[in-house]
Amino acid sequence: MSSPAGAGARLSRLLALVPWLLSRPGITLTEAADHFGVTTDALVADLDLLICSGPGQQHGELVDIWYWDDGTVKVLDPQSLGRPLRLTAEEAAALLVALRVLAQVPGGHDRALIDSVTAKLEDAAGAAAAGRAAVSVTVEERVDPAVAECVRRALDEQRALHIRYAGAARDQVSERVVDPVALLSVDGRPYLSAWCRSAGASRTFRLDRILACDLRDEPAAVPAEAAPPELGRDGLRPAGAAVTLDLLAGARWVAEEYPVDQVQPRAGGAVRVTLPVADERWIVRLLLRLGADARVVSPPQLADRVAAAAREALAAYPTPSDSEV
Repeated sequence: MSSPAGAGARLSRLLALVPWLLSRPGITLTEAADHFGVTTDALVADLDLLICSGPGQQHGELVDIWYWDDGTVKVLDPQSLGRPLRLTAEEAAALLVALRVLAQVPGGHDRALIDSVTAKLEDAAGAAAAGRAAVSVTVEERVDPAVAECVRRALDEQRALHIRYAGAARDQVSERVVDPVALLSVDGRPYLSAWCRSAGASRTFRLDRILACDLRDEPAAVPAEAAPPELGRDGLRPAGAAVTLDLLAGARWVAEEYPVDQVQPRAGGAVRVTLPVADERWIVRLLLRLGADARVVSPPQLADRVAAAAREALAAYPTPSDSEV
């Protein structure tokens, strides 16, 4: 008898195994293996993994199962695996919010599947919340519905777009003509991947930063050599050189707001982050904004450019006379 393929099948079996064994004291390894449709060796491998699981690694913190000598299986200490997984009201509400946000994001999602999972989760949430105070969740609507509909039509009809876009630092609004490619979702935020005619390159635009959007009466024309946006471990990753910064506690929001490749804790609540930068002008503006809360680790020439930009900004102000000092 062959073992079911795939990590998903094994994970489901591992989650069900302990409560199933608890309800059948004295069952043999062979009988348990037959029930789950695996070989005895595969079941023993599952049990070997389970006895290394628990909330800690000390005595009394691991699952304890006896399954040798006489061929029977005895669960001595199930830890938290003694019953099937149940969602709390808060967990169910969080999943429902995520599903409802996904349902509102334009794109080619499997709407029937989203609706089906949402309905089942609503039933589970009702059971989880029984006898408890209602869980209230407020979702801030950030994307202009008119913008979302305009982008959806542009993708469906393969037409170019004219957009007004607020940059990452929100200190500049630009007018662009873009050729839409696809919608991406990163950390619950929708992004438009498109060819930007102004930049002459592939760019990504957060939908909540598109201030206005108009369909153009011309087809989208993405060059054949256009490189798609690079998707890294943490989601959407701009194509560009890596910059390493030390951020004090007041600037740690940068690691949450922008895609980063690496975050290393430092003393005093600071972090060292490495992030890709497609436009050096953007990182210079960001560092000027952060001031003493950020320090450039690499590349060293970036620190020189930030210092030069700071001197240029100061030079725009009149020098006080001796009588004013």
